[in-house]
Amino acid sequence: MSRIFNIQYFLLIAVALLISCGDSSSSGYKKKTESVHPEWVYDAVIYEVNTRQFTPEGTFNALTEHLPRLQELGVDILWFMPIQTIGEEDRKGTLGSYYSIKNYTEINSEFGTLDDFKSVVSVAHNLGMKVVLDWVANHTSRDAVWVEEHPEWYVRDSLGGLAVRYDWTDIAQLDYSNDELRSEMISSMMFWINETDIDGFRCDVAYELPTDFWVVASDSLKSLKSDIFLLAEAEKPELNETVFNAFYAWDFHHTMNSVAQGKSNVDSLRLSLSNMISSFPSHAIPMFFTSNHDENSWNGTEFERMGEAAEAFAALIYVMPGMPLIYSGQEVGFDNRLEFFEKDTIDWTDTDSFTDFYAELSNLKEHNPALQSQEKDGEMVEITNSNPSSVWSFSRKYGDNEVISVFNLTDQEVDVTFNEQVPGRDYYTFPDSNKAESVKEMTLSPWSYKIYYK
Repeated sequence: MSRIFNIQYFLLIAVALLISCGDSSSSGYKKKTESVHPEWVYDAVIYEVNTRQFTPEGTFNALTEHLPRLQELGVDILWFMPIQTIGEEDRKGTLGSYYSIKNYTEINSEFGTLDDFKSVVSVAHNLGMKVVLDWVANHTSRDAVWVEEHPEWYVRDSLGGLAVRYDWTDIAQLDYSNDELRSEMISSMMFWINETDIDGFRCDVAYELPTDFWVVASDSLKSLKSDIFLLAEAEKPELNETVFNAFYAWDFHHTMNSVAQGKSNVDSLRLSLSNMISSFPSHAIPMFFTSNHDENSWNGTEFERMGEAAEAFAALIYVMPGMPLIYSGQEVGFDNRLEFFEKDTIDWTDTDSFTDFYAELSNLKEHNPALQSQEKDGEMVEITNSNPSSVWSFSRKYGDNEVISVFNLTDQEVDVTFNEQVPGRDYYTFPDSNKAESVKEMTLSPWSYKIYYK
């Protein structure tokens, strides 16, 4: 099959144009390395759990009833938003922010007990799912136990008060120049592995902390569990050199929003991807998403931001070289902004078959090795088409397995021509598994896509 170029070639052109006068210090990130991730990570689908809003009760016990459903959805990793006690001083709203933690080793009684959470982890493990905990190492609440016990562990403002960041007026900034703080923070993380057998952490605003702290933390955590998984809420390449398995693909997410709103075209997605590849180590796994807790509550649901393009982009993140995220409620097409500081509840009524949609995508990823994260070499290669600013067509291949994707990422019907037959011989269509017919021309309706596999 004729192809324009592979992604590596594209990034060389893009980088040459963008940083022709820059240094080449980032080139080391592109070196291929031996496997550095747990084997269960490579084809994983991650799911963000908002315990407070997941059920009317908002408890671990009520949530446990949903775990078999999530397993059937194809979820591999459950990421729990913070579950520790929340501070009361300068609390936002009635219930406060999950990210204003009072005691790192104490369960928020709003959700249940430590034994209740242990039970959730046990049930998840029995169903074949991993559990990671959101970890807020950058700051505590303003009335955290450490404020009185160790006031020297905090950054101070010009008046000697507890420093805050941004508009986070309910938090107190920790001072990572203090070695005792670092040690105690790592001990607190180790507590959750020892006590509850979790499988990793999603690290909040990881870019705000010194990288050398994360290096020591990672080594300490791996001494307890060698296949620990670490996700950085960051787009900072050095964090993924030796510490974090995965990172937030924020730029790609914002670019998807821009394309959906008609402000950019497919070329901007190509550029975002090429910049990512050129900047990060080859083993770093981007986490792709159309929503998460921040986007949903503060910027709107995927349907608000992406409109009719939401489904196409949800499919796209499953066939990209990385890890797709589902946020609580997305699998039923829930279209409300969830309250962040108050009780709210997800309506689990699925009127448009979104559950089947996500389950089919998860099944596609699980059963096609070509869709593994890029370190396993599911190389993404573009396929020549006559309308590249509107249509993104590419293949990913691993051994004899190949997945071909064609996306019309515009609000217009598009006629597109390929240089060769697409998809080729012996392919099947997704999701109906019918034998695919090869063609040189296609008419694609707005925001539509075709996926083939063999």
